[in-house]
Amino acid sequence: MVLIKKETMTLRKFFIIAVTLCISLESMGQAAPGAGQNGGDAGKVLTENDYFRIQTVPIPQDVLLEVGGMATLSEGTIAVCTRRGEVWLIDNPYMKNGQKPTYRLFAQGLHEPLGLNYVWGDLYAVQRSELTRLRDTDGDGMADQYQTMYSWPLVGNYHEYSYGPLLDKDGNMIVALNLGWNGNSESLSKWHGWMLKLSPEFKMTPFAVGFRSPAGMDLNDAGDIFYSENQGHWVGSGYIAHVAEGDFMGNPQGLKWSGEPESNIHLKPSDIPDTGEPKYEVAKRVKGLKNPAVWFPHTILGISTSAILNSGDGGNVGPFKGQLFVGDQGHSKIMRVALEKVNGVYQGVVFPFREGFSSGIIRMIWGSDGSMFVGMTSRGWGSTGHELFGLQRLAWTGETPFEMKDVKAKPDGFELNFTMPVDEETAKDVASYQLGTFTYKYHHEYGSPTINQSEREIKAIEVSPDRMSVRLVLDSMKLGYIHEIKAEGVKSSNGLPLLHNFGYYTLNELPGGSGLVITDKNRVVKPEVHHHMEETPAAAASEKKATPTAKLEAITKHMVKMPASWEGNADRTITLGTLPGLKFDVDNITVKAGSKLKVVFKNNDDMLHNFVLVKPDAADEVGAMALKLGVQGERVHYVPNTDKVLNHTSLLQPGKSETVYFNAPATPGKYPYLCTYPGHYTLMRGVLTVTK
Repeated sequence: MVLIKKETMTLRKFFIIAVTLCISLESMGQAAPGAGQNGGDAGKVLTENDYFRIQTVPIPQDVLLEVGGMATLSEGTIAVCTRRGEVWLIDNPYMKNGQKPTYRLFAQGLHEPLGLNYVWGDLYAVQRSELTRLRDTDGDGMADQYQTMYSWPLVGNYHEYSYGPLLDKDGNMIVALNLGWNGNSESLSKWHGWMLKLSPEFKMTPFAVGFRSPAGMDLNDAGDIFYSENQGHWVGSGYIAHVAEGDFMGNPQGLKWSGEPESNIHLKPSDIPDTGEPKYEVAKRVKGLKNPAVWFPHTILGISTSAILNSGDGGNVGPFKGQLFVGDQGHSKIMRVALEKVNGVYQGVVFPFREGFSSGIIRMIWGSDGSMFVGMTSRGWGSTGHELFGLQRLAWTGETPFEMKDVKAKPDGFELNFTMPVDEETAKDVASYQLGTFTYKYHHEYGSPTINQSEREIKAIEVSPDRMSVRLVLDSMKLGYIHEIKAEGVKSSNGLPLLHNFGYYTLNELPGGSGLVITDKNRVVKPEVHHHMEETPAAAASEKKATPTAKLEAITKHMVKMPASWEGNADRTITLGTLPGLKFDVDNITVKAGSKLKVVFKNNDDMLHNFVLVKPDAADEVGAMALKLGVQGERVHYVPNTDKVLNHTSLLQPGKSETVYFNAPATPGKYPYLCTYPGHYTLMRGVLTVTK
């Protein structure tokens, strides 16, 4: 073990000038039908802010609080470690009596710590290559003992992040190690891609393998470990999963260490098929391959899952006690997860919860009063929240929103449970609901489009006597699939719409027992559809006429072959690449009006990107339209169908390149180009200046 004495602290001031463009994501709203109903005035649209309010915790100008980890120390103090290697103690973060919080530097010189915990009276930080215990032995308020409790190899790749420590139910500390990056996700150092268990005596045992970027971990009320995974190679979309000892979570890169004497896993990389089948199907053949408990549909419910926080650990969240809250770094928002265990396997539903945070969410902890402290950073990663870093506090106002509280799987469908009684008429109306299923490919590629999409038909609807739940009987249930559940038409008994009217349930197991008995009372009668035959030929003709035009327009916006009329020559060849932190390596290009342009776009980043040229002043509008494409976006490369888009590339995998050809606009002006991948467009931009 290594002991390091503290050095004298030198005061440093940093002046930050951040010029970024951002868009505020619109909160889902409820229209209050009358004064005094659920705290609403007549006609007022209730939003997330009416139920869970965000308060910004001030940060001194000379403190760069790029949060990597957080811990609650006492009733009035929290600890925060930063990616710049400092640990700060923050007194009065609640700002009681109108007083500002005070910041005390406790430790410094750490190597990008991305985890912090307060255990047995000591602070433990996870640095890049070690678990470190921090102690103030002389009582002066600063750590003077930095003790290495356990270390692991590191080659120095920027992507070799380390997370934890999570204290498990048996008193062991759990750490998780990120894969490195060299054009692909790889385990460049021993145990990267693994979760490690450290005993109270700090003896290491490999726990599980198959992780890509396990940015968040927590225990549920049963004491089981859950972690969050980010979309990437072998990961179609973000998710959270239950981790048990000996599990293989899916990315085979870490299996290169399965032959080590300490390993409890004997799979080899060659044992993992790369067929593009759904992961659920592959898991039937690969022993130990673990399915996600809950998938987070990409771009709809985040793009980079981060912290997990169990509300049962002291959160004051109204009707959602015992549920998990999951942050997202790229979309600066929090999701809500309700789990259930069916046939010994975890599964459940994820809903939107709260958006609008000021930066990318990395860590969340409960304060002593049950409010949630949210720590954030965006440097190098980008986020919809435009600040480089931040600390905010989320507190329940005491008002109960009308929400789907949770969803339970049934042998023949789902039971939707609500936070307040439903209006029986809208709850029984089949038009109030829309259900569908889809899944993702399990393959070595970065992410996956949605596949095997289909709608589910509702056969019966039954409202419980207390009107707190609704049973939906479906035509079929699809194991291993994500079930989209929309209930836009359901109202509460006092006329409120749902604050969030959709959720996504991951079905791994079907519960036993018999289904709902369908009777004349609960059977869904399909509404009669009237066809106007005289309109059909005209509509068909219109569609046929429009289709070739639309196809031609799409082709001219995405030309990957030089036009024959150019006779093999372009007026200008532009090579465009990427830089870390969601940037193009060239952000200003000047060309002549109408010139023939050959643009070579190289994506040398570790995430998906495209190049989209748009009309002047249209960048925000096009970026927002791409964000709204949801699960369908990847099929069209996140390029919306609008005349505001002039030219574009495909959505490129990391390490890939594409060449496109187009004529510069004929009208001089400034034409923005951007990456329209959700969460990127506020930062990843440049300008094509067209001159006469």
